[in-house]
Amino acid sequence: MPSSDYNVAIIGAGPVGLFSALRLSNLGVSCVVLEAENELPEDLRASTFHPPTLDILEDAGIADRLIAQGRVCPTWQIRQHPDHDYVEFDLSVLSEDTRHPYRLQCEQSRLCKLLLKEVLERENIDVKFGYRLTDLTQDDTRVSLAFETSDGVETLEARYVIGADGSRSQVRQALNFPFEGLTYPETTILATTRFPFEEHLPNLSGINYVWKEGGTFSLLHLPDLWRCSLYPDADEDIEDALKPESIQRKLQEIVPNEDGYEVEDTRRYRIHMRIVDDYRNGRVILAGDAAHINSPSGGMGMNGGLHDAWFLTQALHEVDQGAPIERLDRYTRQRRPVAEEQILKQADANRKRMQERNPERRSEMFAQLKEKVSSRDTLHAHLLHSSMIAGWRQSMAID
Repeated sequence: MPSSDYNVAIIGAGPVGLFSALRLSNLGVSCVVLEAENELPEDLRASTFHPPTLDILEDAGIADRLIAQGRVCPTWQIRQHPDHDYVEFDLSVLSEDTRHPYRLQCEQSRLCKLLLKEVLERENIDVKFGYRLTDLTQDDTRVSLAFETSDGVETLEARYVIGADGSRSQVRQALNFPFEGLTYPETTILATTRFPFEEHLPNLSGINYVWKEGGTFSLLHLPDLWRCSLYPDADEDIEDALKPESIQRKLQEIVPNEDGYEVEDTRRYRIHMRIVDDYRNGRVILAGDAAHINSPSGGMGMNGGLHDAWFLTQALHEVDQGAPIERLDRYTRQRRPVAEEQILKQADANRKRMQERNPERRSEMFAQLKEKVSSRDTLHAHLLHSSMIAGWRQSMAID
């Protein structure tokens, strides 16, 4: 496929970029996916899939294969440790709102592999790995792109560009999109282990956000292991907190294990809350972490990016069919308010709740959470928002 014939160039082969490619292909729009790395990453990233995300993946013909590789979690909990008191949120109350009334715990990398396999079989999609964006310019009709590759500098043109290249987006930087917001003070440490927490902590759900004395942790059950989010102690710097003996101590505080924990992987990351003012600059449009980043509390970042991709590809399809380019502005109207008012706001509230250290305030918050699950109506209202269904409906209602 000659480069001049690309309708859409997608920068980034993460879940947002690959899903955008699959959606465009299904809509009859040709595209190319360009990824800076030489292969798909395998490191610890997002792992929670919300109900509306599973619905759109099903519509794209890929949900069943992902569900088969994941762990279906019909409930999630906020817990207190070590007394094991908990508030449980039962997603079955969403059965009339979604075809998937549960969360799926599955590594992001598994979705990317499924998507990549699918797009490689499409005749109207090209995929290029090892293409690192170095320059981007545009005029009224085309976007010109330059890449550093193993063979030197290569260039191509496309009618439109999707920047799906993550929180450090080169596309966003090339066009100087403002990316205002803040960086939270804490650093999260992810650690994975096959230790069977479910055999030692009573009534444990597959998804658990936990208060402990003076701190917090979370336990997310993936198909083959537990993913633990840990935090440095008050008097501990991040380098000390990353040491194996510190991670071991924190896991021992969750469940004492005289044999010690076998920790398979660890990763640290800082948490940000940022969003661009406008998702479009001419023929270049941002999606996912390139446009907005948030606290991972509640698992809404990747899901929000996949929702972005659905609405953006719909707009690009309409433009490809003859609608004016201004139709792309609808995408910003549909998605930016949801990102700002629901995803960033909810994730920030989730983070603040779990970072609360005052015992009296925690007791008040715990009582409020129990009140939310005390009736089907209040639980349903809460889950519509925390499961991202309300945000999806808000986007659908905007023309």
